[in-house]
Amino acid sequence: ISKSSVSELCKDLDKAVKEFRERPLEGDYPFLIVDATYFKVRENHRVISKALMIALGINENGKREILGFELYDCENKDNWYDFLMHLQARGLKGLKVITSDAHEGILHGIRRVFPQVPWQRCQFHFIRNIVDKAPKKYQAGLRVELYAMFQCSDIKEARKKRDSILQDYTDVAPNAMECLDNGFEAAVTVFCLPESIRKMIRTTNYIERINRELKRRSNAIGVFPNGESVVRLMGTVLIEHHEKLQGKGRMFYNPGDLAV
Repeated sequence: ISKSSVSELCKDLDKAVKEFRERPLEGDYPFLIVDATYFKVRENHRVISKALMIALGINENGKREILGFELYDCENKDNWYDFLMHLQARGLKGLKVITSDAHEGILHGIRRVFPQVPWQRCQFHFIRNIVDKAPKKYQAGLRVELYAMFQCSDIKEARKKRDSILQDYTDVAPNAMECLDNGFEAAVTVFCLPESIRKMIRTTNYIERINRELKRRSNAIGVFPNGESVVRLMGTVLIEHHEKLQGKGRMFYNPGDLAV
């Protein structure tokens, strides 16, 4: 394939990716899930890691969409603020819950751009944070208890289960229990929603699966020659995933159930 042919192909991909990333976001998006994954990029004769931030939304009709993505040098506060501001400028509205891990950059961006929107801490990451702070011999049992806590039918039952865990493990895993106590309320925001809806937004698992697919696709490349190539190639994969999502079923059917 000639260099000119490759250049033309890249121009076509760049145009499609740009149009997708800058498209207006119409209608309400009750739920937003954000996360980032890293890719190795060659820059100034050295290899560095850059963060590809991704936003997945669930619209008012219950359909999942890739709302946006952007490549940054790192996940600092300014970059997450910029990413969320760009989503807002494109029309992102109607948010009821934002789900993410507890990265301080994400929390800073949410507080500044969407200060009135409740935050759901990813339960999967939260459990891992707690368990990692416990002695190894208690980790398996504690993990089971924590999963059971988040499976409770209502917030009252979940708080009762939390108190039981605190009582059982405070003496043997004080750091883990401090983590549980401090982060519990942010991890149970979804209990304000119907039980049928909680599962879809209580973790960042949807984006984690997308991230794994991006990594799989990038394995053949290893190190990207520049940042533009990351956006071009991984952006194309994200557009493909977005189109697949449009053919999948709804996550919910009655928007009236979404009152927070």
